[in-house]
Parts: sequence; C-alpha cells; structure tokens
Amino acid sequence: MYLEGSEAVDRAPAATLYDLINQNRALLGGWCAMPSSTSAEIMGSCGYDWICIDRQHGLVGDEDAVHMLQALAITSTPVVVRVPWSDPASIMRALDLGAQGVIIPMVNSSAAAADAARACRYPPLGYRSWGPLRLSMRAPGYSPTIANEHVICIVMVETEEGFQRLDEILEVPGVDGIFIGPNDLALATGLPLPREQTPAHTQLLESRIAAVLAACKRTNRAAGISCAGPEAAIKRSAEGFRLLALSADAALLSDGAKQMIAAVRSG
Repeated sequence: MYLEGSEAVDRAPAATLYDLINQNRALLGGWCAMPSSTSAEIMGSCGYDWICIDRQHGLVGDEDAVHMLQALAITSTPVVVRVPWSDPASIMRALDLGAQGVIIPMVNSSAAAADAARACRYPPLGYRSWGPLRLSMRAPGYSPTIANEHVICIVMVETEEGFQRLDEILEVPGVDGIFIGPNDLALATGLPLPREQTPAHTQLLESRIAAVLAACKRTNRAAGISCAGPEAAIKRSAEGFRLLALSADAALLSDGAKQMIAAVRSG
C-alpha cells in the first residue's frame, strides 16, 4: 500500500522469480556485469523478466551489489546473483544482500549441489545463517519458512565431470534448475569456443545442450542458458529453455555505440 495524494492505494506485490518459474514459460533475463546502480536500474526498467548481477565474471564487488540490488528493487524486477564460486559464504551473502536466488558456477557433483542448495535455506532444510538485515526491512513478516519456500537455487553444469553426473545432480532436493554456459561447456568437452567451431563441433556441443535440457524436462527443473543474440534466444525458447540470459549490459553499450558510430560515418 502506498499514498497517492491523500488516498491510500493498494498495489499488488510484484511477482517473484519463484512465481515466474512456476508459470513454466520462457523468461528473458538481463545480465549486469558493470558495477553501477544506474546501469542496473536502466536494465531493470527495460522489461526483462529477471536480472542477474554477475559476480563471477562481471566487475561487481560486494558494495556494488548492494547498490545495484537497491536500484533494481525500485523496478520490481526479480534479481539473482551469480556468485563467484560454489562457496556457501558467497551464496548466503548474496541472499542476505537481497537477491531472490543465486546462480552457482562449476557444480560438478551431487555433493556440491547439495551443499549449494543447503546454503540457500535455513534449518531444517539447510544451514543458512539467520541475519536478513535488508530483507526484514523490505518484507515485514519475513521468516525462515517464507525464505525457504521462495528462494531459487540454480546450479551451472559446464564441465565434463558435471555433465557426466547430471542425473545425480538433478536428484538433489533444493536444486531448482540447471544453467548452461555454452563457452565453458564447449571448452570442457575439448571443443573451441562456439564462435570458432566447425559444423561437427557445433553438433557435438548441441547434443550436450540437448541432453541437459532433456534431463531438466524429465525432472521438472528449469533449464537456463546464455544466448548470443535474439536468434539464439528464440531458438532456445522453442526448444523449451525457461531461463534465457540475453546480452550483458557492457556488450549492449559497446554494440550500441559501435552501431551509432558506423551509421554516422557511413552517412
């Protein structure tokens, strides 16, 4: 509820990422790699279904993440954080800062997946430590039960070991989905990066991607993937991927500037 003029107006709460994933449809994600609350707020205002703050390969530090989460809260866009590593402290910290979920890189076994899932949840489902400073201010009545019911834990399968153990990873309670980084999955399979692949390379990588997707569908988990452009996102959506990560803010800025310069010079 908020005040407009002299009258109180009811406003329905924004959908959480948990709500959206359970709608079983493709969700377009924005990717924030630049440590800026302003660029994060711009991304959050563009119409994405969700936003990821990238603390693995992006330039975002701990303090930056707080400011970006505060800016994104204004836009009501659900936010996840990709943590630097499969490390319980990083996972719990990202959630305490206000993320609705985490994307966890390089998960290679059921043990690592279970550790990640339990770090996302308070006892008795996990071992997350209680101390929701920002969350308790933003959500009156916030409790361990509510948090456990709505947090999203997405693990990345992007190595040969992880791929071979995919089925056992998907058996872990609390793993809500699998996210694929095509570049790392290609390198781990002994292939060049996708942009350098021959048709035979591409076919092998696509067979791996299809296997991950099929396993997620079989176990009713959300499958996510990084998309190189609109055509890739449309293709992955048609295949059944539910979390589609589009180009990062830095790439969008660079591409837009180059296109503007080229258009002016060509004229």
